[in-house]
Amino acid sequence: MAKERAKMDNPFVTTGYAGAEYFCDREKETKDIIRYLTNGNNVALISPRRYGKSDLLRHCFAQKTIADNYYTFIVDIYSTKTVAEMVGKLGSAILETLKPKGKKAWEKFLSILSSVRSGISFDMNGQPSWTMSVGDIHSPTATLDEIFTYLQNADRPCLVVIDEFQQITKYGDPNIEAEIRTCVQYCSNAHFVFSGSRRQLMGSIFTSPARPFYQSVTLYHLDRLPLDRYSEFCVSLFQKRRKYLDIAVVNRLYKQFDGVTYYMQRVMNELFSQTAVNATCVENDVSKAVDEIIAVSSTIYEDLMYQLPEKQSRVLIAVAKDGSAQNVTSGSFTKRHGLTSPNSVKSAIPALVDKGLLTQDKGVYKVYDLFFAIWLVKNC
Repeated sequence: MAKERAKMDNPFVTTGYAGAEYFCDREKETKDIIRYLTNGNNVALISPRRYGKSDLLRHCFAQKTIADNYYTFIVDIYSTKTVAEMVGKLGSAILETLKPKGKKAWEKFLSILSSVRSGISFDMNGQPSWTMSVGDIHSPTATLDEIFTYLQNADRPCLVVIDEFQQITKYGDPNIEAEIRTCVQYCSNAHFVFSGSRRQLMGSIFTSPARPFYQSVTLYHLDRLPLDRYSEFCVSLFQKRRKYLDIAVVNRLYKQFDGVTYYMQRVMNELFSQTAVNATCVENDVSKAVDEIIAVSSTIYEDLMYQLPEKQSRVLIAVAKDGSAQNVTSGSFTKRHGLTSPNSVKSAIPALVDKGLLTQDKGVYKVYDLFFAIWLVKNC
């Protein structure tokens, strides 16, 4: 994949990991995580979404010391709602990762999965696929035990990333944390990264003495990319393709999008595509690029607002207009934005957070999608 991406005209990659050339900095974080994992530690990696956690872990796994000596598996459980869905995601991710490594590798995995064997199909070339539905996993804990049995007996040590790990708190299963913790504890051939974006939920899982994962991991918080390193990165990628970038552009983006990697990369991708060879991208170009990006999604944003109850939509707009909203149930907040009452805000906020439209950190609320926030301010 990295070799294919290297041929791309636009070096500002917005989806997936494309190799070290297109990956900015994170040198210390890469060394830290590799050191923890290769020295027998499990890691809880915590940061808001779109800071680049997943790409950082892919970057770590691409390093020679990992790639040559470990099986590496990454599973994103953000969309899962049950233990069975989580187990299905984990099993499918392992199978898809093992398939390119040859029949011997995936056969060993499938030979252990006796509880779901009927859910594996084979194509005309004998290649397996994970075709089972959630209903085919009759005993999720039994299948989970089998998956961990494979990890323990794999012919290489394994590194496993479970992304958006806080999702397990929404399964309604009071025993799932203890079950996973027990599996992890007795799986000496594998080490784990539990990656998550909801700091409070992740914190409660790993720092509460009453919870099974207490003191079982190394907690690692991923911060924003440093402005100076990201500036150097952007200028360099422009120059390598005979284009030029005014440093004020990066300063503007970093301030406007609070240093969040995804949004800066997306706008840089647009700016690069609009800049001719031998031309210079300047700060005045930023607004046009942002408007272009938002225009593409405007219909989606309109539909989303149409589907929201009126009270929730009005609170969402109010938070967007404040940018970083505090004391949202105060009289001053409701009066400033013409809202019905503090009680109406109090009921709308949890619903908006649960839907992923708002984020909350230490009592400060923000619209999760920063492009959506700009659209709200301009159009509502």
